[in-house]
Amino acid sequence: MIEVLPIAAVAPAAVEQLLDRAFGTDRHGRTAYKIREGMRAIPALSFAAVEAGALIGTIQCWPIRFAGDDGRDVAMVQLGPVAVAPDRQQAGIGRMLTMRALAAAEAAGLADALTLIGDPEYYSRFFGFDAARTADWRVPGPVERHRLLARGANVPIGAGVLAPRIAALA
Repeated sequence: MIEVLPIAAVAPAAVEQLLDRAFGTDRHGRTAYKIREGMRAIPALSFAAVEAGALIGTIQCWPIRFAGDDGRDVAMVQLGPVAVAPDRQQAGIGRMLTMRALAAAEAAGLADALTLIGDPEYYSRFFGFDAARTADWRVPGPVERHRLLARGANVPIGAGVLAPRIAALA
C-alpha cells in the first residue's frame, strides 16, 4: 500500500537521492531550479509517496513570482519536480502526488497562479495546465516554450520574468 506523507516526514537525503535517480545529478543546472533558486519548498504542498518504508515518489512546490515588465508582481507557485523511482514509473504515482499537491494548494488558497515546466499533453489532459498565457514570460535559462505551463485564475498574461519570491511562504 502506498502512503502519501508530508515530505518533511522523510529524510532530505532520501529525497535528493530519488531526484538524482529520476532526473540525473546535473538537474540543479536546469531552468526550473534557477527559477526557484534560494527558496525552500512549501511544506504544506510538498509530499512523499512511501511503500513498505521505501521512498518511491516526491513532489515539491515552490514560492516564486512573476515580475511583469509593467510593474506587476504576482505571487505564484511552481509545481515540481515530480519524481518517481524509475522502477515504479507509469504506475500513477506521479499523478497521485500531483493531485494531492493541487488539492493542498486549493485548500491553502494558493491555486490561483500555478506554473510548471513539463509535458504539455500530460499536464493539460490530467490537470488543466496549458501554455496559453506564458508566451511572453522569460525564465533564467533555456526552455521549450510549449513546456512552460500555467493554470489558475490569476495567472498573468504579458511580458515578465519568473523568479524566486522574495517574501517566501513558510
